[in-house]
Amino acid sequence: MRITVLDRDTVTNGDLDFGALEALGEVTYFDVLPHEKIVAACENADAVIINKAEMTRDVLERLPELKYIGLFATGYNNVDTAAARELGIDVVNAPGYSTASVAQLVFAFILSFATSIGRYDASVHRGDWVSSATFSYFPFRLTELAGKTLGIAGFGAIGGKVAEIGSALGMNVIVYTRTPKTGSPYRFVSKEELFKESDYLSLNCPLNEGTKNLVNRETLALMKPGAFVINTARGGVVDSAALADALNSGKIAGAGIDVLVKEPMREDDPLRTAKNCMITPHIAWASKEARERLIATVSESLRLWKEGTPRFVVNP
Repeated sequence: MRITVLDRDTVTNGDLDFGALEALGEVTYFDVLPHEKIVAACENADAVIINKAEMTRDVLERLPELKYIGLFATGYNNVDTAAARELGIDVVNAPGYSTASVAQLVFAFILSFATSIGRYDASVHRGDWVSSATFSYFPFRLTELAGKTLGIAGFGAIGGKVAEIGSALGMNVIVYTRTPKTGSPYRFVSKEELFKESDYLSLNCPLNEGTKNLVNRETLALMKPGAFVINTARGGVVDSAALADALNSGKIAGAGIDVLVKEPMREDDPLRTAKNCMITPHIAWASKEARERLIATVSESLRLWKEGTPRFVVNP
């Protein structure tokens, strides 16, 4: 089997072993390529493994040998799955590999806002504690999470893990999802209730027509002035300009953002200069352990497909 791997530099900086994938066939690696070079890179491949490369209809129609697209990702909005189905190409994602890693970053944001730990660390290193008249000082926000309401949009594996951690910390967990689950210990609410009641709102939903710009001027207007928005889902779930305005005006207290509509970030992105907005460069998924699971999942899925027992096909 001829296997082409695109976007290799988005999943490893040399710290991962691709041996399981290389055992399945002849592998050719490319780092991130301009869109116009994708066809040439993949033209002889039976299988292509990608992360964010855009596999459009135009690209797929020019790759007659291609029968399999595997993703170094759970989301697959960068692949024209309908065109792939028409052309007999299976598209396979990698669910579940990053659940613990993403949930961990959600709470890194939440705990940072609750404790102001970064501001205290900076204050101490400026010498403020050295010159303090008292043994302790607390000019920055310090609040307990216990008793606060954690709203979660989306209740897949990641949303469920976020709910579990929030509950363990004594938070009141509410969930907004298209498919409420019977027997769940959490309260399922409407979209309006989610925005009105949340002290911390964690976005853990897929990007689709139903969730695009879920956070917008109208929904932000429903939120408490002391509320925080955490987005580790997809950038398109948030109207960035509306969120920046809400932060700058004090309508909400802060935001933790790991994903943007345009990545890498543009210099003029409105969130870049927004007040009390912590931003990380799409790293929630990228712990070493999660990336090792990702390579194992992608390799095993290709092996099973090769043997005629495919799994995780998103365009059956």
